[in-house]
Amino acid sequence: MQRFFDFTVSFVAIVILFPFLVLCAIVLICTGEGDVLYRQVRVGRGRNEFKVYKFATMLRNSSELPGGTLTLDNDPRVLKFGRFLRKSKINELPQLFNVLRGDMSLVGPRPLVPSGEENYSLEKSSLIRSVRPGLTGIGSLILRDEEAFYSHRADAFDFYKKCISPYKEALEIWYVRNISPLLYLKILGLTAFAVIRPGFDPSVYFPGLPEFPKELIDSKNTR
Repeated sequence: MQRFFDFTVSFVAIVILFPFLVLCAIVLICTGEGDVLYRQVRVGRGRNEFKVYKFATMLRNSSELPGGTLTLDNDPRVLKFGRFLRKSKINELPQLFNVLRGDMSLVGPRPLVPSGEENYSLEKSSLIRSVRPGLTGIGSLILRDEEAFYSHRADAFDFYKKCISPYKEALEIWYVRNISPLLYLKILGLTAFAVIRPGFDPSVYFPGLPEFPKELIDSKNTR
């Protein structure tokens, strides 16, 4: 039933949003380097790798330039129109095609790049990857403004590995252990609401979530 729902909703969404997606593609062609889509290897269900689709918001080969896979404050690799796409999360919309293909679900643990997956233990990674990765999920909803916690820090890579990654892992495990149709729909609905009200706190709607790390609060407050 979930796969049927994922397929139906993603198909309808692609049809409705198609003119908007084409408009975004035209703007990227005119203002960027001519690329529309960015394909990146991610870890999916069963710890199998697949290519995720995003709008191209950064320079080509940006992961090989200073900064790697993290985006820092005033990152020169980010295209001008790309900043808007990233801030609004519109850059993630091409992943609807991943959902249509069956690589992903609308809701599930976010798929990570292989190097990011290595921050999880093998046992916990296997548990998290026992379900399809999601276009949205509890981790990406609670840490929606993730870059605000580390992008200003000189030790961004170490801070991400020591503070953000473990909390993400805990959130994703919480989702897998509590997965239900109601939780699925709640995350989907609150993700849509977050587009309209990005400043609200979604954690109040999920009793029993892992405690939010004090280090992340302190880091964001020192921006």
